[in-house]
Amino acid sequence: MKYCDLHCDALTAEGEAQVTRARLAEGGCLLQCFAAFVSEREGRFRSALSLADKFDALCKSEGYNRVCRASELREDAVNALLTVEEGGAIEGDLSKLRALYARGVRMMTLTWNYPNEIGYPCFPFYDSFFTDPSPDFTAREETRGLTAFGREAVEEMNALGMIVDISHGSDRLVRDVAECSRAPFVASHSGARSVYDCARNLTDEGIRLIADSGGAVGLDFCADFLSDDKGAEGQFAAIVAHARAIVAAGGEDVLAIGSDFDGIPENPAVKNPAHLPRLLEALADELTPRVAEKCARSNFLRVFREVCK
Repeated sequence: MKYCDLHCDALTAEGEAQVTRARLAEGGCLLQCFAAFVSEREGRFRSALSLADKFDALCKSEGYNRVCRASELREDAVNALLTVEEGGAIEGDLSKLRALYARGVRMMTLTWNYPNEIGYPCFPFYDSFFTDPSPDFTAREETRGLTAFGREAVEEMNALGMIVDISHGSDRLVRDVAECSRAPFVASHSGARSVYDCARNLTDEGIRLIADSGGAVGLDFCADFLSDDKGAEGQFAAIVAHARAIVAAGGEDVLAIGSDFDGIPENPAVKNPAHLPRLLEALADELTPRVAEKCARSNFLRVFREVCK
């Protein structure tokens, strides 16, 4: 069963990458989204453009079929789509958003772990995120969502044909996007808070809002956000449980895959793209083959076709 993956950080991977051309082919990847992940607080737009250049070079060297719309997908290839993680990359300037679109970016995560000109992330402990040895992942931003500029950015993304991604965003940000977006939006790499209490996971309300928009939730494989049980079988069971909960909250047309490979420590249950077939087989057994196929590819391809015309 071929699949689409809404998020990986291979462009900024250090050391041995989890995502490789060989592993994508072995796992049956139809479409891999490659995030230009911007973590810097300065020079964010310049960093995004540099990573776009790296994406182009990677597609050329590895033989990925670079796409900007669904009509360009090839069933006989590993297709690659450029995205941006951290909307601060546009530095509060819609002309830079349009420049990234012209550069091939077709999805943008509005926030990461810091507030930016667009809005607020789910975690409130921004400045201590990398220094706290045991951050409280249940702590969450309670009140703030999109800024006034953030609403303008969402509207411009709708007009351009760029997918709005709310992963990392606060609960309020999800509600704000649902209010102002005229197009389906996604959470590219998130889980279900009903299964595991972590601010990075979506509430049932958030999942329903995404589903109501016609969007999709890419299921993240970050062990810290899935379960207290960090063993291989415990993590595998947790991933299946999150998938089941996302379908229960939003219906069978919302579930997708958003691995976060190369942005997370290796999950012992799904270590890299070559391990996706076992998971998809388990989802077929647990949720029916039809739902597994929708999760694997159809749900995100529907969004891709509708938004990126």
